[in-house]
Amino acid sequence: MQTGEKQIRLCDCNRSFTIDEKALAASGIARPLTLHHELCRGELGAFESALGCGHVLVGCTQEAALFSEVAAEVPVPVPAARIDFFNLRESAGWSAEGRGATPKMAALIAAAMLPEPEPVAGVALSAGRNLLIVGEAGATLGWAERLAERFDVSVLITGATRDDELPVERRYPVWSGSAVRVGGHLGAFDVEWAQTNPIDLELCVRCNACIRACPEGAIGWDYQVDAARCASHRACVTACGAVGAIDFARREVAREGRFDLVLDLSAEPLLKRVELPQGYAAPGRDPLDQALAVQALGDFVGEFEKPRYVAFEAKLCAHSRARKTGCTNCIEACSAEAISSAGDVVRVDPYLCQGCGTCSTVCPTGALASQYPRVEDLGVRIKTVLTRYAEAGGEAPCLLFHSVEAGRALIERLARRGKGLPARVIPLDVWSADAIGLDLMLGGIALGACQVAVLATGTHDVTPLRAQAAHAQAILSGLGYAGEHLRVLDAPDWTGLETALWEWAPAVAVSRPATFRLAPRKRDTLDLALRHLHALAPSPVSEIPMKTGAPFGTLTVSSACTLCMSCVGVCPTGALSAATDAMRLGFIEKSCVQCGLCANSCPEGAIALTPRVLFDETLRRTVPLKEAELFHCVRCGTAMGAKPLIDAMVVRLSGHSMFVTEAQRRRLHMCADCRIVDLMENENGLKAWDMTA
Repeated sequence: MQTGEKQIRLCDCNRSFTIDEKALAASGIARPLTLHHELCRGELGAFESALGCGHVLVGCTQEAALFSEVAAEVPVPVPAARIDFFNLRESAGWSAEGRGATPKMAALIAAAMLPEPEPVAGVALSAGRNLLIVGEAGATLGWAERLAERFDVSVLITGATRDDELPVERRYPVWSGSAVRVGGHLGAFDVEWAQTNPIDLELCVRCNACIRACPEGAIGWDYQVDAARCASHRACVTACGAVGAIDFARREVAREGRFDLVLDLSAEPLLKRVELPQGYAAPGRDPLDQALAVQALGDFVGEFEKPRYVAFEAKLCAHSRARKTGCTNCIEACSAEAISSAGDVVRVDPYLCQGCGTCSTVCPTGALASQYPRVEDLGVRIKTVLTRYAEAGGEAPCLLFHSVEAGRALIERLARRGKGLPARVIPLDVWSADAIGLDLMLGGIALGACQVAVLATGTHDVTPLRAQAAHAQAILSGLGYAGEHLRVLDAPDWTGLETALWEWAPAVAVSRPATFRLAPRKRDTLDLALRHLHALAPSPVSEIPMKTGAPFGTLTVSSACTLCMSCVGVCPTGALSAATDAMRLGFIEKSCVQCGLCANSCPEGAIALTPRVLFDETLRRTVPLKEAELFHCVRCGTAMGAKPLIDAMVVRLSGHSMFVTEAQRRRLHMCADCRIVDLMENENGLKAWDMTA
């Protein structure tokens, strides 16, 4: 064994499944394979000796912690020894078809041998111990007392509880308020509220004079005034005296503050989002949930770096143009509310983004692209596993995308308790399964998979995934590929996953896998995949009708079109264009994403969208949608624009008081210069040169 050689160590876990060492070696794996039966126990010394090569691949994830600990303690010739882990047992071996899973094992080993992709750019986060606790006095003050030594605590009381007493010793700020609003992110939460209680707790010295003076007992020990009891005697104001903490006529009620962390103990969370920002906890009223939330908040104190999960290319964004709204898919789909409108484009807050990738899935143009992992990096994995699987004799491969946490846990449970994964199902883990969009689905089929499944366990909303799968299936079915090629598996437990996979009959695949790589831009990948699928289609057609929401299609223009070219100005992809040699509106269908900006911007309402997938050569050519003769000035002959546009202008202005006579209306058919000359020649009003001093 030479230093620098990559070693692959496989273990059949006490012979609990079959690893055909000879068949794997014959499948084309270039590295030497070593098979063990108890690598984590009796054969641990073999693992220690392998560390000298510098890079070890271990086919076991269960004992990753043990192997890493051993590696840290064993002195090796190569200081930068690296260990990577991949799963063979639950992914392939523990299966009712485990003896026939050699092609899948070869594919998984090949994927594990791929070089690490370039790291994703990071976002720096920093949070101190400035903690705001929001809620009723009883809960907030109790936790404030417990946490005052660990955090820089502040308390915002949002509800009166008469018997809860503020601490005698003022060790942390206490405010009261209503209409609380929380924004921002970890390390920079901006909180706003209204100081509606007449007693300002910042000014109050807690002398209790107001409590003793109030004849109705409307003031509790939390120093909140019960408006239902108060009879407006204002004895409390007199008792407060020069301190001036009580003001029933207060005008400036807006308050705000910035905090690193927020513990929201309200009955209903102040932030109603599916994905709450890190550093914000809303455990509700349960004491155990509150304790767990407090413990978790402590882990967010410090400096961190999170991946910039999504890349954004503004010039591709079809959100808006000229104050007309087009695509809002990403804004509506973002569970973290990290995406908002910013004029003609959207804005992505990387501090709020949790990396689910749904925005990239629903984005029709590819302006938003998931970076964790990048599509091109995931494409290399897809191509590698499908190629090696086929070379090892595998048939009818099915790709199963799943999240690294919830999805993997469900697959492991299926392997332990049920039939495991079928031998033809190849699992591929991703940070979030929500990021598997149309480009990856059709790209996987074009590269040789007969089916693509997305395990939606842990997904907040499967609707976008199902819509993408429906679009992909409509295309494949329209081209004559028989069977069900796409499934979104929203399995509640391992039994549901088992049923969905084992009862799924293979579908018709492409006769020859594509050789292209998945491109960074979604539209490029889709173009390559569609061309390949059409070229090998069992029943090729020139056009496939699609449902509304599909990112492909054409436009129809009615006779109401005046060729004002407003649609050209707002088209974000250049699908619409104005000809330079004539008054003609051109259209390139390949570039159209059906965002609707053109239809929303047309003043005549003359544009209608028609979703479809076109395979004709006209897809890539500019085709005319509308053409009209050029109108010329009736006085000098200068070209003025499209005749329908001039005609529409004349109709709209003919009833105006400035165009009552025939001569005045005739000026509408003149260019700007001739209109002025005609006005000066024919109007009887006083002219500048006739004026005398």
